[in-house]
Amino acid sequence: MNEQKHTSLVNEMTLDEKIAQLTQLATPFFKGASDGGQITGPMAEMGISDETIGNAGSVLGASGAEEVKSIQRKHLKENRLGIPLLVMSDIVHGYKTIFPVPIAIGCSWDLELAEKSAEIAAREASASGVHVTFAPMVDLVRDPRWGRVMESTGEDPYLNSEFARAFVRGFQGDDLTNETDRVAACVKHFAAYGAAEGGRDYNTVDMSERELRESYLPAYKAALDEGCEMVMTAFNTVFGIPATGNKKLMRSILREEMGFDGVLISDWGAVKEMIPHGVAEDEKEAALKALTAGVDIEMMTAAYVKYLKILVEEGQVEEALIDEAVLRILTLKEKLGLFENPYRGADEELEKEVVLSTAHREAARELASKSAVLLKNEGVLPLRKEQNIALIGPFAESGDILGPWSWLGSKKDAVTVREGFSQKINEAQLTVAGGSDIERISEEQIQDALHAAKDADVIVLALGEDSEMSGEAGCRADIRLPEAQLELIQRMKELGKPIVSVLFNGRPLDLHGVWDETDAVLEAWYPGTEGGAAVADLIYGDVNPSGRLAMSFPYSAGQIPVYYNHYNTGRPKGAPDAQERYVSQYLDIPNSPLFPFGYGLSYTEFTYSGMELSSEKMTCDRQLNLTVTVTNSGTAAGEEVVQLYVRDVSGEVVRPLKELKAFEKISLEPGESKEVGFSLTEEQLRYHHSDLTFTSDRGTFIAYIGGNSKDVMEASFILEK
Repeated sequence: MNEQKHTSLVNEMTLDEKIAQLTQLATPFFKGASDGGQITGPMAEMGISDETIGNAGSVLGASGAEEVKSIQRKHLKENRLGIPLLVMSDIVHGYKTIFPVPIAIGCSWDLELAEKSAEIAAREASASGVHVTFAPMVDLVRDPRWGRVMESTGEDPYLNSEFARAFVRGFQGDDLTNETDRVAACVKHFAAYGAAEGGRDYNTVDMSERELRESYLPAYKAALDEGCEMVMTAFNTVFGIPATGNKKLMRSILREEMGFDGVLISDWGAVKEMIPHGVAEDEKEAALKALTAGVDIEMMTAAYVKYLKILVEEGQVEEALIDEAVLRILTLKEKLGLFENPYRGADEELEKEVVLSTAHREAARELASKSAVLLKNEGVLPLRKEQNIALIGPFAESGDILGPWSWLGSKKDAVTVREGFSQKINEAQLTVAGGSDIERISEEQIQDALHAAKDADVIVLALGEDSEMSGEAGCRADIRLPEAQLELIQRMKELGKPIVSVLFNGRPLDLHGVWDETDAVLEAWYPGTEGGAAVADLIYGDVNPSGRLAMSFPYSAGQIPVYYNHYNTGRPKGAPDAQERYVSQYLDIPNSPLFPFGYGLSYTEFTYSGMELSSEKMTCDRQLNLTVTVTNSGTAAGEEVVQLYVRDVSGEVVRPLKELKAFEKISLEPGESKEVGFSLTEEQLRYHHSDLTFTSDRGTFIAYIGGNSKDVMEASFILEK
């Protein structure tokens, strides 16, 4: 069906049918659903008619080939023009085979594995009848109190952009029409959702347009450049206006500047939420503002259904605006091949074959092992397989390692840490105790733990956050481990045995009471279905840790936001002429994070030498080549992430102290050296000036190369213009 046929179809539709196409309803509304379309509670209060349901454009949350086919079949019988439904769901880091949460995937610095994880998620979801996933989330985040940190890939615009591209490629493939094992991607949340004040979900975002463009928009743009088919609006304000009703953000920046011509969908209930935001008096005004801003689909509120027809009849809305939105929706359905095959991808037999398959589990295990970050190791790791181990803590036998937004993932399918250890050593060498709950501890639990540890050579503590403590609405002001677990550490320390802490969580934590009290710390994040197996691989050295932090770990929550690419001040701490007191500093804690962006340890050592620049000068027409030699100076094979940063010493506006510009992940055998090369172009030195022009400045720059954002070699060069 081409655009002319789409237009003809729109012309056949009544206004009510068009408006229904702009409405997304949850699975229970549809008669073909497993519960037969029985609506109760808040959904019943929406006042959605059977006619609207029969003409709705998309369904939210349906899954399983059999159910999706049933919903589509009954829908097509009732839909006058035979327009199929779009089936959309949150497939964020896996469908049934759950991969590590995105913040962990970001720590892998492995774009190929990230793409593969999205490809596998798409394959499973498509076989189960899903057409669109609400991913990737590319919101840049600098505040670990925010619960949705786990859904982001971190604090850096460049790294986020690269992962955004990888996820879109994985989800969508090259051709959605022909590749029925892929799904359309929906990048979210446009825009700047990760900058919510106080790290509190749904809260106000207030920043300059220059900062928005400089730090927050690049990852969305990268996803769109990769062909991402959909965009979801953010809950927050931008320029003082909720994103869902923000005409400048959606029409001017997203559609006109970025050239996005795909489908724009609100987040759940975001259209109606303009009322409590205070920019719409009622649902009628909310509908007017959302459509005017360019929102094509209203998710799970009924402002469009109730009031768009009235607004057209009153002359406040041109029907042509509605036609444009419907055309975009029909075009996406055509790209997905739904007019030819409304049951696209859904296949009960294929579903059984691919969902949670052995190959998919193996990929999840590999990515989980590449995503974990070794933060500390005082010679304890890797463990030796002849050692007696006491595995203690609330995550020792817990399947709650999938993390938020794992939707159809089952804790019962997860490999626990105990099961992972049992794959490595005999049961006689392993004693296990809970030690504490997530937030409670009893003397009985402590005594059980002490008994389990009495004959152990090493104590491994499996600690962290319950998955409900992270994710959407999972914001925390105190980001330390709960007191019960800190007490458990102290009681285990009294035994005088080596202690390894393995952390399961969805955000950077304040690790006081952990890193300073235990001999080794492995940040496993929420590692997914194969998490316990991956942790055991790392702990026993069958896999050498290679993860590097995609987000800084604060020394204290009082530093937040703390991030590597910050600006200098007129009185920076540590400057040669700085006075002892009158500089930008805390009196009671360091300025620097506990662990910086890009940081991570290995079971071997890497040394850097011989950093060279091809020239001391570069021009707009001549790139600069940089090389450095990296040597594995340890005794084990390992992977290193070689990172290139740049500082613009003097700009028209202040510039970050460092900005990541490139990276390369390399593998080296013991004693092996490799020369790693990077190229810098003038385009990579551009930034947004005070007038929002995007250009570079002549003058001095410093290039830094190293294994993290702090420990680097440096050399300066000049850009001539």
